[in-house]
Amino acid sequence: MILLLAIIVGVIALDQLTKWLTVVYLDYQESFPLWQDVLHLTHHRNEGAAFGILSDQRWVFMLVSTVAIVALTVYLFRFSQKNHWVRISLAMIIGGGIGNMIDRVALGYVIDFIDFTLIDFAIFNVADSFVTVGAFMLMGYLIVEMIRDLKKGKQTPDNATEGDATDVMETSDSDADSSETRHE
Repeated sequence: MILLLAIIVGVIALDQLTKWLTVVYLDYQESFPLWQDVLHLTHHRNEGAAFGILSDQRWVFMLVSTVAIVALTVYLFRFSQKNHWVRISLAMIIGGGIGNMIDRVALGYVIDFIDFTLIDFAIFNVADSFVTVGAFMLMGYLIVEMIRDLKKGKQTPDNATEGDATDVMETSDSDADSSETRHE
């Protein structure tokens, strides 16, 4: 529980610190190349969801985000499995969600600054990174579990079929023995 809280608080703190540094050291829409034409720090304001979608629906998005953060937090601390992979990924998603929610409530927009200019990708921030990595970790875990379940499912019918055939043969043999005994 302490590790999970530390992850959530750490993600929020790192996100807010990097956003504060962006505001202090970069003017709005200013770009500073870390690696020319590959990776820049660009001060950007995102008024919507990921990649700027739902920018005209700020309150709807904030309500959905709040419900999702609360639901994930309740699940994490009350119902989640003891699997560390799942719990850490959920903590990362929650921390990132709260980090961006702080901006939405306080500023009305989210501060983004990581700009991969090489592939013309949307500008994002630390919170977005943790949400994305946490989501991929969770998906990876679910895929591995589905594969395990499928393998178990394939083994069980084969074993059951073999066992059923053996049971049928044993039953037939014992029925034959008992019918022979009755005829004698």
